[in-house]
Amino acid sequence: MFVDTVKVFVQAGKGGDGVVSWRHEIYVDKGGPDGGDGGRGGDVIFEATDNLNTLIDFRFKPELRGEPGKNGSKQKKRGRSGQPKIVKVPVGTLVKKNGVVLADLTVHGQQEVIAMGGDGGFGNAHFKSSTRQAPKIAERGEPGDEFEAELELKLLADVGLVGFPNAGKSTFLSVVSNAQPEIADYAFTTLTPNLGVADIDSSSLLIADIPGLIEGASEGKGLGDTFLRHVERTAVLLHLVDAYSNDIAQAYQTIRTELAQYSIDLVDRPEVIALTKCDGLDQEIIDMQVQAVREVAAPGAKIFAISSSARYGLQDLLRELVRVVGNVRSIVEEIESDEGDLPVIKLSQVEQSEAWDVRYDEDEKVYVVTGDKIEKFARRTNFDGFENVNRLRDIMKKMGITHDLVRKGAVSDSRIIIGDSELTLHD
Repeated sequence: MFVDTVKVFVQAGKGGDGVVSWRHEIYVDKGGPDGGDGGRGGDVIFEATDNLNTLIDFRFKPELRGEPGKNGSKQKKRGRSGQPKIVKVPVGTLVKKNGVVLADLTVHGQQEVIAMGGDGGFGNAHFKSSTRQAPKIAERGEPGDEFEAELELKLLADVGLVGFPNAGKSTFLSVVSNAQPEIADYAFTTLTPNLGVADIDSSSLLIADIPGLIEGASEGKGLGDTFLRHVERTAVLLHLVDAYSNDIAQAYQTIRTELAQYSIDLVDRPEVIALTKCDGLDQEIIDMQVQAVREVAAPGAKIFAISSSARYGLQDLLRELVRVVGNVRSIVEEIESDEGDLPVIKLSQVEQSEAWDVRYDEDEKVYVVTGDKIEKFARRTNFDGFENVNRLRDIMKKMGITHDLVRKGAVSDSRIIIGDSELTLHD
């Protein structure tokens, strides 16, 4: 069964908690703090593989979780980090969160961290200083990222076959490649995309057979736009048009219109046109049909007359596809190389993480503090111990947050919200 869109729940591992512990050894009086740090939570990592061509496995495994880190222990022993969850997905998989692309896995073996595990909390041994000999402070482990991810598979191919149902796409693919699509003498034989590799001279082409389109497909008619996404990544489009069509120019233009309405980029994609089933037609009729298509065809598109069942005209067509695909790939590589030389001006990661903001919520009568770094400290604070909370207040003071809170009207018992945590300005 071919499945190309799924939703899965992704949860990276929580970091282990730090612990409060004291050395207890004979003849060692007041041995001091020796609580260890918690281990880091395991990431959720997606890896692209050529060995899969569908997302069906995720229908039965809707939750992907990284292993949590272990808590720290006495004698300054750090907890073990959680093992990452490595998830295999087909090459061509897009991973999205709320519609925003997190990763585009286009190469076999490519790995991307989709959800990061939480950092482990510090144990009390971490907080010993000349002025704080017996700290009772230990941090909680930070939660790992968790969200619903949307997976979308877009087949990666050199050539995408497009045309009306029963235009001969599946027959063409079965003859020129090792694919074995279902073939029958009725429309909509192909219900799922098929891939095949065609060898020509010393080159090869990966060809995708896309289920037949009809007028209104971009709006969901027929098989609809369900499979149009698989055309988006093909380097070249091969339009297959039935030579027996009563109005062959109109048939070609209808498919072009549907592609343009789905994505303006597709109508500008390099294309080659092939008139199929030409073995039973006189050369004069074939020439007339070719001329009719040429008058409405995209500029520069070459037109071939072929017969897949009779193996007629296939070699010349495949050689032209190899040539056009090669040109497209070289242009893309050149553009990507040029883009890599462009300077990018942005805040450093340190500057972004240390930025914060304070605002007063008039409805809730609370001050809301936001910012990556301060929210991270709040998540790691164990609010059950006043020493832990006072440490968070010290951090706020050093970062300048307390000064801004006072400047905006906060007083001693004002409620402060940081992420999911709440405290007052002073103890």
